[in-house]
Amino acid sequence: MADSAPVFKGLRTAIYAVDDLRRAKAWYTKAFGVKPYFDEPFYVGYRIGGFELGLDPNAKGRGAGGSVVFWGVDNADDAVANIVANGATLSSPVTEVGDGIKVATVLDPFGNQIGIIENPHFDASTVS
Repeated sequence: MADSAPVFKGLRTAIYAVDDLRRAKAWYTKAFGVKPYFDEPFYVGYRIGGFELGLDPNAKGRGAGGSVVFWGVDNADDAVANIVANGATLSSPVTEVGDGIKVATVLDPFGNQIGIIENPHFDASTVS
């Protein structure tokens, strides 16, 4: 298998289940500072740093399994302060996990975990 191209190319989309799409769209637009590029009653999509954040009003009960998607930031402390000021609840504070990498998690108003990662080693130019 080493001679073939990798099957998985990396993170493309994180989809969060929301029970109130209108409220979720308003919250994510403000908290992330980005307007949706796709806005329909069945799905709202945002382009963020080359990836997609999706809001799905029909995803509840599909068994998220406790997954956490980590969104890259330049400064984890500032990002956590900003998102908490916009109504998220701190789940685990900013913690250095080694080699200059810092992580934290918050809960959005809809019960989804949002991971925040400051990773000075991540090179966004390698994302294809």
